[in-house]
Amino acid sequence: MAAGKLYVGRKVRDLREAHKTTQAVFAERLGISTSYLNQIENNQRPVSATVLLALADKFKLDISDLSAGGGDRLVSALAETLSDPLFANYIPSLQELKLVSQNAPGFAHALINCHRAYRQRSEQLSSLDDRLDEQILVENTPYEEVRDFFHFVDNYIHDVDQQAEALAQELRLAEQDTFTTLSQFLGSRYGVRLRKDAEVHAAIRRFDPVSRELTLNQYLPAPTRDFQIALQIAQLHGAETIDAVALAANFKTQEALEICRIGLHNYFAGALLLPYQVFKDTAAELRHDLELLSARFGASLEQVCHRLSTLQRPGAKGVPLFFARIDRSGNITKRHSATKLQFARFGAACPLWIAHQAPGTPGQIMRQLAETPDGVRYLCLATQTSKAVAGYRNNRPTFTLALGCEITYADAFVYADDLDISNQRGFDPIGVSCRLCERRDCASRSVPPLRQKIAVDHHLRAMIPYKL
Repeated sequence: MAAGKLYVGRKVRDLREAHKTTQAVFAERLGISTSYLNQIENNQRPVSATVLLALADKFKLDISDLSAGGGDRLVSALAETLSDPLFANYIPSLQELKLVSQNAPGFAHALINCHRAYRQRSEQLSSLDDRLDEQILVENTPYEEVRDFFHFVDNYIHDVDQQAEALAQELRLAEQDTFTTLSQFLGSRYGVRLRKDAEVHAAIRRFDPVSRELTLNQYLPAPTRDFQIALQIAQLHGAETIDAVALAANFKTQEALEICRIGLHNYFAGALLLPYQVFKDTAAELRHDLELLSARFGASLEQVCHRLSTLQRPGAKGVPLFFARIDRSGNITKRHSATKLQFARFGAACPLWIAHQAPGTPGQIMRQLAETPDGVRYLCLATQTSKAVAGYRNNRPTFTLALGCEITYADAFVYADDLDISNQRGFDPIGVSCRLCERRDCASRSVPPLRQKIAVDHHLRAMIPYKL
């Protein structure tokens, strides 16, 4: 497929304003006319390769930062919002969506938030009308607000990531036993003593700030135990940085702020155990073999997959991936995508996606070549995992981990070695969700797409009882 035109007017304008220059001076340094620069900044013309090279040479612009990942996420979210029947009289073109997301991202986010609030109120009224124990059966707004915060910053928090990586280098964590090194650091730097709780149903982790005791459940798997120690270090060592990031996000409620702090503590812990550059280089060396990465760093598969999805540091990005964690009911409890594939904000994922087959093959990493309706092809991986404290009577929640990349990056993955990625027929047709997918011949469709009318022929029955 031919590469799309690059409209990055807002980024060019921000770069010019950061250098405190007028359009005339900026254009002269780039070797273009002022009118051409004005058209670029207003997204009336794409940026040419010559201008891109001049921006990199004259103004030290990192061209990799102009990837469309963030824009794709916002365009996808905006498109899904406007696909609601509420906007039935207006069908925006892709170009319109791009213009809004690139020129007025704040307005796009405001519209998405407004639509989310509308849906939540509608669902609340519906749940009350049905008198289902008078419970509001919708996702909590603070959680959704925090989820979107991480989603739209590309799941990468630079200040937190760098501080955690610097600490990992200081402790020479890659050369030492993780548990011993982190335990000794907590004791020597912060006076925290570790103790074990042999109670079978004890909490995973408990910290007493007065006695400076960190109590860990004795039956935790080693990766979970180490992660909880790293999380305690995040709360003590990374507190100032984490609080600054959370406060700068300007959340609407204190609940959202505290939930974000939890997410940032977890982020710091993951970045400490799997420091950015070392982990990125090792992933490339092992060709993203998830099990080998897990063994090399003493981490769980979920920790490895999640960390791979955060490798979006400007100037040193890893392979752009999508990552999701799905529970047994099909709920996506974690999600991020640095690819064109964006997960639906409402409703279930496509039933043809390999993630839904993983529960039937526990312990195996399943593979799928897939193509979305926009013609983009992917290598998809899925495996079932569980999060539990040891013990026969302890609850063992199981999840499916899904990970993947666009097919152009498949050679970076050991899982693609024996797959014929040149065979177009070898790619399964998948979508984002039934309500957004416009494939006409899918026998697995659960509901009609929102943007298409249906026709019913009572004398003809195919796999689905209507035509689009």
